Amino acid sequence: MKDELGRFPVLIAHTGKLDGGRWVLDSEELIIGRSKDCGLIVPDRQVSRHHARIRRTERRYLLEDLGSKNGTHLNGTEVTEGVLLQDGDEIQIALALKLVYVGIEATLPLKSADLSQLGLGRLRMDPRAHRVWLGQAEIEPPLSPPQFRLLSLMYENPDRVVTREQIVESVWPDVAGEGVSEQAIDALVRRLRERLSEVDSEHPYVTTVRGHGFRLNNPR
Repeated sequence: MKDELGRFPVLIAHTGKLDGGRWVLDSEELIIGRSKDCGLIVPDRQVSRHHARIRRTERRYLLEDLGSKNGTHLNGTEVTEGVLLQDGDEIQIALALKLVYVGIEATLPLKSADLSQLGLGRLRMDPRAHRVWLGQAEIEPPLSPPQFRLLSLMYENPDRVVTREQIVESVWPDVAGEGVSEQAIDALVRRLRERLSEVDSEHPYVTTVRGHGFRLNNPR
């Protein structure tokens, strides 16, 4: 169901081998499963051959489990009957794949001139659409959810140092602070730096402030 601007909702994968993949919901239905005839193939034995379906209705898009062995969950709740999707919903396919549903209202394609709407600085973010630009270049594939949450935390606190405690609260809200190691935080920061440098290797966007935390260095 596209709007008057020709936009369709999008699914974005956030885990495993398919991490960063995007599927535009521009057909009547999308079958998710292990079989080669599925529109979204998940090559994992936990996933049934035809595991779940997203189909277009008069109202919106409907998620259905197709009698899968290991279940389909929406925002942590098992899907036992068809449920209408909303922007930002998280779909879990067994334990093999997480997908985020990005509704029509969040999929407006931004032209270069429109990036000014996202604020000042060379690095710009669109939180609703899970998109990041460095200059005029968009980061593709999208950042993983932990990378995106870390970058968002720094982006929303310009010129401020974010502490490791703040990072844990923002990136791993369901994990007690003592459950996240220093090494895990450092690895996440390192990987985020690598992803940013893939697009712009000339500028170090994430600065370490020793003994305090990290800061986003976002030139205009």
